[in-house]
Amino acid sequence: MSPELLSTPVVDTVKAPGREQSRVRAARKRKIMVNAARVVLLIAVLGLWEVLSRAKVIDPFNFSMPSKIWDQTYTWMTHGTALGSLGEQIWYTLYEALLGWIIGVVAGVVFGIALGRITLLADVLGPYIKVLNSIPRIVLAPIFVIWFGLGPASKVASAVVLVFFPVFFNAFQGAREVDRNLVANARILGASDRRVTLQVVIPSATSWIFTSLHVSFGFALIGAIVGEYIGATKGIGLLVAQSQGTFNAAGVYAAMVILAVVALLAEGLLTFAERRIFRWKPSDSDR
Repeated sequence: MSPELLSTPVVDTVKAPGREQSRVRAARKRKIMVNAARVVLLIAVLGLWEVLSRAKVIDPFNFSMPSKIWDQTYTWMTHGTALGSLGEQIWYTLYEALLGWIIGVVAGVVFGIALGRITLLADVLGPYIKVLNSIPRIVLAPIFVIWFGLGPASKVASAVVLVFFPVFFNAFQGAREVDRNLVANARILGASDRRVTLQVVIPSATSWIFTSLHVSFGFALIGAIVGEYIGATKGIGLLVAQSQGTFNAAGVYAAMVILAVVALLAEGLLTFAERRIFRWKPSDSDR
């Protein structure tokens, strides 16, 4: 064997780890740079807001300022709100949003897969779903309050109708986009319609469904908040309504900040679950 052939694998094994380490360092460096840029941008926006409010360039009564928003949040955290403890209000809203999200996701996936698989059912129900989707769903919140009262049921219903449609259309499209060769091969192997749906269609549509989950939880929070704003006994939405009624701009913004934190935490959990399930998919840093 020639010396050239003997030396080639050695060169490759030396270079490959070096390239991989360079990619890891570059990805880590980019992540640090992105996070630093986010922090700097947030500080700049909040600082500019504070300065302009104190200088009366923008009206501090209507727009408040970050320091007052923090004071309001701290007061709620330490002394509670007029409705009870802040944790109770957060849990009440989160409970309504979570329950509405779960119901909306399950219904959207079931109907989406069913209509994606059964053409006759899609032809019959398709026009009705399009009509329902065209209705501004936020305006249904007052109707739900009339139907179900001021309790959590009306807020859950508002969350369900906001979550259902994005999940449904993604599940429907995912069922329609399944590789026909996979379905044909499964049928050749003797799989029934039920097994094809459970073992081929649903796994193939999972990526589509997870895409809608990120957006739909935010919709669930919106549904719960709007319902509470219209009429409720507890919740962050009621805090917003009360703060608005007393012209407490800091209270309105504080409630919005709390909701943003809850939404970001939920987004983080969904992203973590998606990465655990779809380990085979390349991450953004690998592309």
